[in-house]
Amino acid sequence: MKKTIITFLCLCFFIPAIAGITDTSLTEKGVREKILNDIQQNLDRKNKVVDSTITRLDGKVSRLDSVIKLTGNPKERLDKIVERVQILEEKQKAVEQNELNVYEANYQSAIINLVSMDREIKPLILFRTTKDFFNALTETSNPMNYDGFRAGYEKFRVYVDKTKDNSATLKTIGEVITATGSISFGVPIVGAYSQLLFSGMADYVNSIGHKRRDLKVEAEKMFAVTAALSQFTTDKNLVENEWDGITQSLEEMQVQYDTVIDRNMRMLNMDRDNVNNGFTRQSDASKRYIYLTMLRQKAGDYVVDMKKQNPKDWKENIYYQLMDVQSLKVRYGDLTYRIKHHINKYTILITKYKNNKEIGSNVGKLDEKLNQLKSTFDETFEPTQYVHSATQMYKVL
Repeated sequence: MKKTIITFLCLCFFIPAIAGITDTSLTEKGVREKILNDIQQNLDRKNKVVDSTITRLDGKVSRLDSVIKLTGNPKERLDKIVERVQILEEKQKAVEQNELNVYEANYQSAIINLVSMDREIKPLILFRTTKDFFNALTETSNPMNYDGFRAGYEKFRVYVDKTKDNSATLKTIGEVITATGSISFGVPIVGAYSQLLFSGMADYVNSIGHKRRDLKVEAEKMFAVTAALSQFTTDKNLVENEWDGITQSLEEMQVQYDTVIDRNMRMLNMDRDNVNNGFTRQSDASKRYIYLTMLRQKAGDYVVDMKKQNPKDWKENIYYQLMDVQSLKVRYGDLTYRIKHHINKYTILITKYKNNKEIGSNVGKLDEKLNQLKSTFDETFEPTQYVHSATQMYKVL
């Protein structure tokens, strides 16, 4: 690869001073940050040695230049020129060593971040299926959870059963009710069926004489709750349907992740089972840290070996791995931000309906669970920080 630019891997997240953290106190995030901090400190030490060497050699070159300029002895000038060339060659070796150090740290950091992502992706995929808010949201759309609906619904069922032979609409409603047991099980109150349901309920309300005032009020209440829930559920489904696209993106990212990590583990003569057992499924943070330390060493050795085996093009393959890891992290960050934006749409939905006369009291109860959901998501995934750090993983020196 004909690239003369040396890339330096910024360690993915802001790394605080955590030298004092003991293995027993490491958190999930702390494990990754501590090992990345170790890599950075090791690189800093190597950089100081290289910088000192280059400064020393530059001083020698400067002094030789003065001697070469002032001497009138041809032999001395030739000797000093030869010595100057040797020093410049030594300096070039120091520059090349610095480049190797940087690539070694780059790849170590890329591997640590890559392996760590497995413990980040899985919770994101499972996030929606494990939260109380989404269960409560489903229950809020269930008409059977509303007294105003239940009170009139049983009488409506009796009405449908008695008159279904005289109306195709009521006959269809009766068949659906018989098949499902109730509106709350498998029969949506939106879409084509809802029009039939509303038509049948309207017939029922109109069939009640004015003398039966209490029954009519009860039926009208049932109709009003159904209408409000139908509108709420329609709006809710519009938001919910966006999860399909998010889920597909998560699945595609998982495929990309599996491809990248499998390739890199083969490069290090390892397999995924080893990673799963040593890190992903390991509950002890101290043992995860020890495992990542081992991986760090393997990654560094790989870079050194590649330079020995292929002195001309050793950087190319490593560079592509760095780009693949960055791509994954940017993609993950974008997805977390997308989910965060999507969750905020539920706030708009709740605000729209929590003052509704018929269903507002139930909808309003979702506020607390939604706030808990937002808090959990922000604390777990930190999308803003993740996107920012992922887009600035590399620095050109």
